Amino acid sequence: MKHIFMAAGSAAALSATCLSATAQDTDREARTIDRVLDVVTVSATKKKDPENVQNVPVAVTAFSADTLEALQVRDIESLSYSSPNVSLDDVGTSKGVANFSIRGLGVNSSIPSIDPTVGVFVDGVYIGVNNGLIQDTFDISSIEVVRGPQGILFGRNTTGGAVLINTGNPASNFEAKTRLAYETPIDGDRGGASTYVQAYVSGPLIADRLNGRVSGYFNDDEGYFKDLIFNENRGGGDTFVIRGSLEWLASRDVSVLAKLEHTEVEADGPVGQNRGIYRRGTFDFSNDYRGLYENETTLASLRTDWDVAFGNGTITNILGYRNFHQDTGGDIDATPQFLFHSASDLEQEQISNELRYAGTFGALELTTGLFYFDQEIAYTEHRFLPPITPVTFSGGGRQDHLVWGAFAQGDYSLTDALTVILGLRYSYEEKDADIAYTIPRAGQCSVTDATCPDDVSDKNDWSNVTPKIGLQYTFSDAMQAYGSYTRGFRSGGYNFRITNPAVFQQQVAQTGSASFDEESVDAYEVGLKYRDPNGRGSLNLAAFLNQVKDMQREVNISSPTSGVSQFILNTADADISGIEAEATFRLLDNVLLLANIGLIDASYEEVRADISGDGVTDANDANLEIPRVPETTYGFGFIWDIDLASSGYLTVRSSFQHKDAFAYSDNNLGWVSEADMLDASLAWVTPVEGLTVSLYGKNLLDEAIVGNDTQLPFGGPLSTGTAEPFAERPQAGTFSTLKRGRIVGMELLKEF
Repeated sequence: MKHIFMAAGSAAALSATCLSATAQDTDREARTIDRVLDVVTVSATKKKDPENVQNVPVAVTAFSADTLEALQVRDIESLSYSSPNVSLDDVGTSKGVANFSIRGLGVNSSIPSIDPTVGVFVDGVYIGVNNGLIQDTFDISSIEVVRGPQGILFGRNTTGGAVLINTGNPASNFEAKTRLAYETPIDGDRGGASTYVQAYVSGPLIADRLNGRVSGYFNDDEGYFKDLIFNENRGGGDTFVIRGSLEWLASRDVSVLAKLEHTEVEADGPVGQNRGIYRRGTFDFSNDYRGLYENETTLASLRTDWDVAFGNGTITNILGYRNFHQDTGGDIDATPQFLFHSASDLEQEQISNELRYAGTFGALELTTGLFYFDQEIAYTEHRFLPPITPVTFSGGGRQDHLVWGAFAQGDYSLTDALTVILGLRYSYEEKDADIAYTIPRAGQCSVTDATCPDDVSDKNDWSNVTPKIGLQYTFSDAMQAYGSYTRGFRSGGYNFRITNPAVFQQQVAQTGSASFDEESVDAYEVGLKYRDPNGRGSLNLAAFLNQVKDMQREVNISSPTSGVSQFILNTADADISGIEAEATFRLLDNVLLLANIGLIDASYEEVRADISGDGVTDANDANLEIPRVPETTYGFGFIWDIDLASSGYLTVRSSFQHKDAFAYSDNNLGWVSEADMLDASLAWVTPVEGLTVSLYGKNLLDEAIVGNDTQLPFGGPLSTGTAEPFAERPQAGTFSTLKRGRIVGMELLKEF
């Protein structure tokens, strides 16, 4: 495979020497570029019909099916290096747990009772927990990454933004596609290969009445990482997904779309590096426990659209259901000794329904609706810490979670060019929780099996009215500018991981509540969007200010009694401001350039908690960096189509993306290093109809990136203070979960 990839690189280099000749001699369309530059429509505004992404007055990066195909996207995390000021990361502690952050608003936790800052919606269904969100994706029609609070149309827990995943819909004409991919590290000291197989078939079952689609996906992963001491491949597993959908065209005005998906995963647990033993920036590690990650997910949605004469509008109802079960195990000490292992199981069941109307009344475009969401969560955690105690820690929590919402947004055209946008949402939320302290117990107990005692029982509710005010000015069909103010909220709630009951009880005595409070964001944004009338490119600019009140954080502190203590606190008020830009430019008919940049300035305005862990709340806390806020992200790349006449055509693609180092933990002892991500691919659209052969490489610079950097009392002396430059600080004992390094792959794609 290494020799194949080197040959592909040589072919790309040889093609580059004849770029100008190719551009002059070809008369054929630069097909891949044309598809990428084609108009991309988005559903994020919830209008009657999807809108051109360049016409919506909000910062959104949209990926069409063609773009996702070109990028060889396997999961949502793959898009972390494709958008400015966006980090779609896995926490690492427990596989598949999203810790998404957009514009500096994010989480760093695997506790399932913590609500997200970035809402994820699959076919319009809101997913209520971060767990199980980073899984293999396939047969996707589009992904929309919406930056900034989306509290009017998408509700609470979208203070950072929203990620909309739209899976493939049934087609009215027969179509089918199958894809086979093989990926491997080219470093002989690494682990094994990964094989992907996916396919779908779609078409009419009853002409003009009933369309169907069936798709399937399987991944056999041998494990990318190699344990230095035990000489075993780690990080592998199997993933199986099957999805079916039916579209019933009940009448000219009514359509019903049903989707059902089932996922099963059996895999290793996280691969952790202890930096008290192994050097930062390498893939060196040894874990005595392989760990595990198993889940079963069933996701269903039923969407009904009814076109009505009233306002020439559409009534849409989306009913959603999810049942999720997860078991995990991890080597948290990340050493070749048994010092700190963990296990957990999670059960989540949710049902939701959104009923909305979108229509037009003269100069007014109106979207309004009602939202209902109800979920039950049960979580059990075990900790095994033989250096501290031979007795197992057991605990967790159970929670009933109810949400009601009503919303309306109107876009009123004052003139042909100027539109005023007004929105309002009312939200009511209620949480009823029973919590068992995660402490040493004479016998293991389970919250999910109802054998743990209820050490804390509490119930709380929150309600809010959130406004939005905006203006949009359309200079021409090619350019528009917008500005907006909106308020968003992130839910208050309960900590299911209480390892220090005495400190928790002290907090309850001080605040008068067992719950932490909600977080609010006042967001201001201005933007400019331009698309060349001839379709040769686009430029999108945005500037924003987020004023965060009662910032909600999970404060991780190394603990000699429980390994790690985690407190969920409303720590501070903060201001986060920044700018971002995205551009595409068709340099030649067959050469497309792409670039993006994001800059963020984040600082605490007032700190009300001891986030440094030194026992006092003072200037040392206020001077710390806010976690998960890289100051700079930027990237650039190109797509180059090469006509081979009767032999088909080649598409050469390459992209480079940089992300600055950023703090992982609130006390700034844990950091994630800066990263430079280089990807490339060479795709040959063959003369055989529908057949494409691709060679590609990901993370070609072999960057050793982590998703977590938790400080531990095992493996090395803890750093004290943050005065030294980050690179010069002594390394602590850590649990730093490794992400994959350099990968090369081959893909065969056949369309029918």
